[in-house]
Amino acid sequence: MIYQWMNKTFDIDASKLIAIEGLVVALLVFFVSVMCLKVTIPILRKHKVGQPIHEALENHAAKAGTPTMGGVGFIIALLAVLLLWVMLDVCGVIGGRDNDGLVVFAYILLLGVLNALVGVVDDIAKLKRKQNAGLRPWQKLVLQFAFAIAFVTAMATSGNITTVFTVPFSNYMLDLDIFAYPLYVLVIVGFVNSTNITDGLDGLASSVGISVTGTLLILSCFTEYRYMGVISGALLGALCGFLVFNHYPAKVFMGDTGSLFIGGIIVGCAIYSGHLLAVMIMGMVFILDIISSAMQTLWYKLTKKRIFKRAPVHHHFEMMGWKETKIVTVFFIVSAIFCAIGLMGIIFP
Repeated sequence: MIYQWMNKTFDIDASKLIAIEGLVVALLVFFVSVMCLKVTIPILRKHKVGQPIHEALENHAAKAGTPTMGGVGFIIALLAVLLLWVMLDVCGVIGGRDNDGLVVFAYILLLGVLNALVGVVDDIAKLKRKQNAGLRPWQKLVLQFAFAIAFVTAMATSGNITTVFTVPFSNYMLDLDIFAYPLYVLVIVGFVNSTNITDGLDGLASSVGISVTGTLLILSCFTEYRYMGVISGALLGALCGFLVFNHYPAKVFMGDTGSLFIGGIIVGCAIYSGHLLAVMIMGMVFILDIISSAMQTLWYKLTKKRIFKRAPVHHHFEMMGWKETKIVTVFFIVSAIFCAIGLMGIIFP
């Protein structure tokens, strides 16, 4: 109803309506996130849900005990606003009643929530052990692969996934046929872990996430994927709300709960958009962080030498004497540049 009224009254096309709706959702989630976190942080502090610090990070010792699992706060806010939005949409108050779109919308949210639950279990295990190690890597991977396979299967069954990959800055279409599905699974698992490993400095994962989700909202306007616009707008608002408390010096950390949720939502939108390669360029800062960690581990096992002073690479810059605020600012700018490149790869083939 609102969609039709705005279209008739102001003659606004679909892409502009998606932008307006995404920004309205972002604003609502921002305010609800701030309110949720104002309540959540004291509760976490009261119950001593404090972040254990890895013994190798001596310069982070002062952060020990900072409330963690703050991701719960912005996830609850995001889900609450989206539940209200879905109810209004299904009733025809906002616009669509597009059942197929809502199904994909639910799948993407479920991918994010299931990965967040892995993070919850991991964060709780860390707290019980009072050390920066929760679930064993193989345990996390088994769960993540199971959820990734379920997501890809559901998307394929509903006809909302493509086996054809558009190569950015070209009109070349690469058809991988059935081989696309295992590739999707690997990308999902790899990307959710990349957002997780990037969450190592105050405001780093949230600020880089803001640049990527903001660009996804812009992409949804070009592709006219309304539901992707709503989800990306919601995550944008949630991360902005979280950054109010997570900027240096952080009053709360998102924990694996929040970082795995971010990765699940972004990669889910990437697959739905049909522009996976371009969106991976947008998320390149996340990807480079996990690559640096993998390179360090592999090279050390082979040569007993290190490529970086410390991995992932954001800690390398810390060891070089960079302040956290400088690293976060530089990484955000680099992420924004990659986002612009990825978006241009779609707009200018």
